[in-house]
Parts: sequence; structure tokens; C-alpha cells
Amino acid sequence: MAAADLSPDTLKRFQPSKPFFIGIDSDGCVFDTMELKWKECFIPNVVKHFGLQSISKYAREVTEFVNLYSKWRGINRFPALVRCFDLLRERPEVRKRGVEIPDLAPLERWIEDESKLGNPALRSKVEQTGDPTLGMVLEWSLAVNAAIADMVHGVAPFPGVREFLVQAGRKADLAVVSQTPGEALAREWQEHDLDRLVSLICGQELGTKTDHIRLASGGKYEAGRVLMIGDAPGDRKAADSNGALFFPVNPGDEDASWDRLLNEGLPKFFEGSFAGDYQKQLIGTFEALLPETPSWQRASHGA
Repeated sequence: MAAADLSPDTLKRFQPSKPFFIGIDSDGCVFDTMELKWKECFIPNVVKHFGLQSISKYAREVTEFVNLYSKWRGINRFPALVRCFDLLRERPEVRKRGVEIPDLAPLERWIEDESKLGNPALRSKVEQTGDPTLGMVLEWSLAVNAAIADMVHGVAPFPGVREFLVQAGRKADLAVVSQTPGEALAREWQEHDLDRLVSLICGQELGTKTDHIRLASGGKYEAGRVLMIGDAPGDRKAADSNGALFFPVNPGDEDASWDRLLNEGLPKFFEGSFAGDYQKQLIGTFEALLPETPSWQRASHGA
């Protein structure tokens, strides 16, 4: 039975009921929520809670690049915030305005030490240390969650998702593998009656996506029978780290990706012909969509 309040031990104890395992990302992969969440919920709170009103244009541009249009798409919100602030400090327009970007060194240290990058662990650290920077980040993160709970409703899954879950679930154990908070995942999957089609719903509180796949599937399925579906490079990394296969849902071309997965990728996965040239071609197309260098840096170098 799907649940958002699982523990790592629950994932370890999970036993296969089918011969295959498929992990599936949620935001931007199953639901078209990435733009809505970042543009309407995350970014306004970044500007508000970190005092970036005078450079809101650049804060928005940087945050959208990192979280929607770059190789960092889909990473946990806390490392994403660090990356955004690093890019903001580098922008000449920001330096000219004399705006001081908050120093997130305490957050960086917490990220290095903590394996479960969610609000519960951050709240515990704030209570232990009283660190004002971590406290500010926690307030921002809680405000983001409140905005998402208020704003994000009625966003249906991409066409083909429901059909895929039904068809895949006949031969595979299905798990949501996400860095979204578990409460939001449960709400979104339940809203569209998809939670009953998966065995596990794993959010950021249970660790990284790599952790989720390792704990739920490691040593439990034959080689070549574990697949990760995602829309971000971090999803591929989680698959690679576990020796799993990877099918990308291409940002901006999600409908076609789900159609291809349902009618081509899934049969190849079940038949054992997914690995090799087929997967390489998929990944090549996917990687070309998400650059590392933002447009304003390319422009400054004459690219």
C-alpha cells in the first residue's frame, strides 16, 4: 500500500511481488507542476525571505535556469538554493547594484552532513544550533510548502501516464522516487487516484533518489529488471548509481515521451532489449536539452 510516511527500514523490508521494478519521478515527470511550483511558489518566496526585491528580475532568471532549464533541474531544493545564490553572486548586474547575497555556508555544511534533506531534519538542526541562516532557510522552505499546498491543485498527469501505470503494474512493482516532500506527493497522487497504482511513495525525507532505489530494489531483482523514469539528470544519476536502466521524459516534449515509453520503451524493458543502443539514443537526446552554462554567461563569451 502506498504511503508518504515510510521509513528507510520500510523500504529495506519491501519485498517484490513482481519480477520487475520501476521507479518514477513525480514533479515534471508525471505531473506538469515544475513551472507552476517554481515560478509561483518557490521564486516569490526566494525574493521575499532573502531580501532580493531589488534584483528580483535576476533572482527569477537564475532560479528558473537552475531548477527548470539546466542540468541541475530536479535537484533537492536546498542544494538548488545554494547553486542559485552562487550564480547570482557572479552576475555583474547584481554586483553593480551592490546587493549582498546571503552567505549560505551553514546550509552547505548541513547539506554535506545530512542524508535526508527535508524540513524535519532541518528543523531539528535549527533547534539544536539556533543558527540564524538555517532558521531563515527553514522559514523559506516552510513558506514554499504552504504556497504549494494553497496553489497546486488540479494539475493532471501527462497524457499516457495513467495507461502506463496500469500496463507496467502488471509485471513490475512501481514506486514514486522523488525529492518532493512526502506530504505533497501523497496529496498530488491521491488527488488523481494514482496512489493505488504504486507500491511505494518516497519523498525527500527518506533520503536521495539513489537511496530510494537502493533500499527498495537493491539485491531484490535480477540484473536489467530495474528501471528509473525521470525528467532530470539527477534521475539518471540515481539509476546509474544503482545499475538500473533509465528512460528520460524530455522537458518540453513530455507527451511524446510518455507515448514512446508506453508503446516502445516498456515493451523493450520487459523483453530485455532496452539496454545498449536504444538507451544511449534516448539519453543523448535528453542531455542535449539541459545545458550547464546559462544564456547570460554564453552571451558574455560571445557564444
